[in-house]
Amino acid sequence: MSHDNAGKVGSVRRELSQREHEGRPVHALVAARVYGADRDDLWNALTNAARIPQWFLPISGELRPGGRYQFEGNAGGEITECEPPEHFVLTWRMHGDVSRVTVTLSEMSEGRTEVRLEHLAQFPPEFWEEFGPGAVGIGWDQAMYGLDQHFSSDPAVVPDTAAEWLASAEGGDFTRRSSDAWCEASIALGADEEAARAAADRVAAFYMGEDPT
Repeated sequence: MSHDNAGKVGSVRRELSQREHEGRPVHALVAARVYGADRDDLWNALTNAARIPQWFLPISGELRPGGRYQFEGNAGGEITECEPPEHFVLTWRMHGDVSRVTVTLSEMSEGRTEVRLEHLAQFPPEFWEEFGPGAVGIGWDQAMYGLDQHFSSDPAVVPDTAAEWLASAEGGDFTRRSSDAWCEASIALGADEEAARAAADRVAAFYMGEDPT
């Protein structure tokens, strides 16, 4: 179980940086993973309203440039750019905060495609100090794993069983490993190691429904 989760979490390349966007400081989180699927098929899985719930969440709205979307019980926003099958950009509104997500698909070789997701998030400093990049990164790791399962010939986790899996010992191990991986990226960016690890513990506990204190 642990070995499998090490591979699942380790298959994602993570990057963190700080920059300005529209005149305001933002945290830039990048999660990238290579899939064993061609770019057109991956693009369809990422943008087809009938397929998105098969690996992520039910979605409503108009999936076109200028259209608005809403994930059930999660984020919503506006699709601001769309260039099939290369990239799309959307606003990501959740809990009153609005950020920006860019997804880019790059052909690596025949039948292999990299999906690169960049999330520009405007967190209050106290929120970042308490929870760190895992507050956003763990959710994207889960989504990328769900997409991988969508293309698996024998998926171990499907949307109907995802909540049960996340609540299991294996799902908890995945969450902890994901949190630790984002913690390492934060330390590499220059975060205090002790504070970063404490934040990683708190955010992992939050995702697992435990007391984060």
